[in-house]
Amino acid sequence: MFKKIGLVLIVLLLLALGFVWVKLLMPLQESADKNGPASAGRDYALQDDSRLTLPAPQVATYQAAPNPDMNLYWGELHVHTTESFDATLFGNSLSIEDAYRFAKGEPLTVAGGEVMQLSRPLDFVAITDHAEGFGTRTHCGDSNLSLAERAACWLANEPNPKIFQILAANARGTAAPGDPSKPAGVYQKTTRQPLTPGSFPTCKFGDGAFERCIKNTASDWARYINLADKYYEPGELTTLIGYEFSPGMPDQGKHHRNVIFRSNTVPERAISSLDVPNAIELWKGLEANCIEDCDFLTMPHNPNKAWGLTYSRYTWDGQEYGEADWRLRQKREPLVEIFQVKGAQECALGVGATDEECAFEQVFDPCQPGETTGCAFETGFVRQGLKVGLELEQELGFNPLRVGFIAATDSHNSNPGDVEEWDFPGAVGAVTSSAIRRLREDAATAAYKSMIKFHTSGGLAAVWAPENTREAVFDALARRETYATSGPRMAVRFYAGWGIDDAIMQDRNPFQSLIANAVPMGSVLRLQANPDVVKQNSPGFMVWATRDPMDAPLQRVQMIKGWIDAEGQTQEKVIDIACADGLTIDPATGRCPDNGATVDLASCNFSTGSGANELKTLWHDPDYDPGQSTFYYARVLMNPTCRWSSYDAIRLGREPDPRVPATIRERAWTSPIWIDPEG
Repeated sequence: MFKKIGLVLIVLLLLALGFVWVKLLMPLQESADKNGPASAGRDYALQDDSRLTLPAPQVATYQAAPNPDMNLYWGELHVHTTESFDATLFGNSLSIEDAYRFAKGEPLTVAGGEVMQLSRPLDFVAITDHAEGFGTRTHCGDSNLSLAERAACWLANEPNPKIFQILAANARGTAAPGDPSKPAGVYQKTTRQPLTPGSFPTCKFGDGAFERCIKNTASDWARYINLADKYYEPGELTTLIGYEFSPGMPDQGKHHRNVIFRSNTVPERAISSLDVPNAIELWKGLEANCIEDCDFLTMPHNPNKAWGLTYSRYTWDGQEYGEADWRLRQKREPLVEIFQVKGAQECALGVGATDEECAFEQVFDPCQPGETTGCAFETGFVRQGLKVGLELEQELGFNPLRVGFIAATDSHNSNPGDVEEWDFPGAVGAVTSSAIRRLREDAATAAYKSMIKFHTSGGLAAVWAPENTREAVFDALARRETYATSGPRMAVRFYAGWGIDDAIMQDRNPFQSLIANAVPMGSVLRLQANPDVVKQNSPGFMVWATRDPMDAPLQRVQMIKGWIDAEGQTQEKVIDIACADGLTIDPATGRCPDNGATVDLASCNFSTGSGANELKTLWHDPDYDPGQSTFYYARVLMNPTCRWSSYDAIRLGREPDPRVPATIRERAWTSPIWIDPEG
């Protein structure tokens, strides 16, 4: 009898071991071989980087300051290092200090051997690792850990994306079906429960594990501050102190915010989504703990993947915004990321937009009834958010969604600002650390989860500031004198005012006049500002753009206008206002004719016989109505160039992948200027 019982127990044990092997260990092994750093060199050997002739990196140049006419500074406000546990699990072993050195122009080598290097050093940077991970792995190098603690530390530090998927599934939750009787693409209120600070595996095991994680959270944050101060070189590299607030959402959804501080006077702890349940409580908590000379702002990213939540009237956990909440958001959230590695977030075709350029780096289809994730929501894109702001202005008497634009990478490779299409190493460590891995595709993967279809090379933040210091850069961000690009360093200025004279178009240095008689991007132009000037005619909108000398020429400048009509409906319009090559705008379409610019897909060389080094125009709105609340922003388009996937195809000796466009039209988006008829 005992033999039979023993035999049964052995069989059950073998079955259990077999189950663990098939369901857990085998998938982990397959994932490590497919995506891990140990096999990255094997995959990197399949490409030949010498097939491409690329621009040589340039040394840093520093501008005279302070400059009352403003200098243009380039930076990155959203990048992760190995301090983010997801970056570690993706196979990134590069540190905070590596990221700062990279921002100054030093090369870094990623898993497998690919070398990353900026074409030009950055002027400013913020390292924004996930605050939810602070303190969770600090103790993992201790020698006196128990077996359970060592196992948890192994789980949190083993470079295998399968482990991240397992851990993230619990944090993100599952998508609940929506009510198909409600309008499609309108966010439906959802009640969620946040995780607790002790939810992470390394904070569960061992005596005092939870208290240890709480203590280490503060020490990790203090180390962040010290490193930012160590690498801060006013006038050369401004290191802004910041972090990411990252509540989870189903299906890789994002409702995250980056928190940026004005100086090194900051709260003692970085408040995360483990501490507070929504953005309103984040702002309140920061205000309560950001005292004396402390100041901060927040910026949401990926509204396109927040499944409609960003510009809805609800918080992550189901609270409805009240007037005081909207005022707090207006005060603390002046900016939004309009572009980064997870796609363009300006607009989506068929979701309140018919603008053909809304197809740029966009894979979402409009939501169908009952869909709650994986589609384009009405409140999921920045241009729609600006229109929601106009609606709220009519209801509340103020506009809480007057937001300026920046772009970023959200790279998890410790490589801030690495945005050139020809130098894109992917964004998630060893998972994308070679051309073959970046172009690999799973036919069963949804488009918005796809590497080749959804990932871009990311973008940059540009600010106009008198000097390159923490205070000056932060103040430019706070007043929204910023713009975003999809990577190239185009210089763009945008002003509006009734006092702009046509003669200014011949002035090579018009900015003293513009500062006196107009407002810059990010501002509100008020009717009462110049009471002696007749306002029935449109103000002048001046846009001046110059090309990135290391990239393709400019093709056109467009103006995007949004307003509320007499029936109370939001409207938008896109107008071409300047064309390259002496072309004129077609009055029937409102568009510049195509200038014939081409790209040689065998080499990725772009044509040099068309396009402009500079486009400058003073435009008046023929449909201007002084009684309307309106926003305007400029979009500058370049001639076509190769997409990153086409550069990788050359490295592998292939034709460009037919699943995605071979070329793209890089662009810049200025922060809007709002017209306030009420003054």
